[in-house]
Amino acid sequence: MIALLAVPVQPAIAAKAPTELLISAAVSLKDSLDEIEKSYEKAHPDINLTFNYGSSGALQKQIEQGAPADLFFSAGKKQMDALIKAGLIGNNKTILNNELVLVIPSDSKKTFTTVKQLTDNGIKKVAIGQPETVPAGQYAKETLTARNIWDSLQSKLVYAKDVRQVLTYVETGNVDAGFVYKTDALTSKKVKIALNILSSVHSPIVYPAGVIKESKHAAEATEFYTYLQSKDAGAVFKKYGFKLN
Repeated sequence: MIALLAVPVQPAIAAKAPTELLISAAVSLKDSLDEIEKSYEKAHPDINLTFNYGSSGALQKQIEQGAPADLFFSAGKKQMDALIKAGLIGNNKTILNNELVLVIPSDSKKTFTTVKQLTDNGIKKVAIGQPETVPAGQYAKETLTARNIWDSLQSKLVYAKDVRQVLTYVETGNVDAGFVYKTDALTSKKVKIALNILSSVHSPIVYPAGVIKESKHAAEATEFYTYLQSKDAGAVFKKYGFKLN
């Protein structure tokens, strides 16, 4: 009789789950970051990027209150500076610049040579982001204040939770005009740029990114932060209308 030797079966080694990086990013970055997400995850199969989009001010508050995040990509210096001052941000750098524009529905017959025309009787509603939490709203307020029409426009202003909501209000014709970034305007066929706002009448529009000090994946977050400054990422940002800092 031949004795059969029992060969121990090796347990299957479970595949390591990818590391999830949570990026809190200004909603105006969505289109470019969605594209970057695909290429980055393809090159880094061990990384899963998850984006939390919103207004920079709302994201700042979430991080201050302990919401999980590995990296913050803001559309405003004020929000990043507040987190740096609170000791919540490590490595950080301004990566992009943008421009503020006034948009109107694509089928609108109105023309503008100055924002002062927003006070005309033919203009009923103007959308801007909440200046306290939406950087684009802050820049719009600064612009209207510099042109001495902020007070006189109060009855016409419609406030939005973020810059993409402003865009939606204009696209749907719920307002006559709205202030968004040039990059937002370029994403939509339902609006057209009526006026390019001079950069001298508002604070510089900058996009700083920073690694959250309490990140549980600091090395991976820093690697992605570095990639955002790379030539490949820069090409994507430029494609969507951003300027590299």
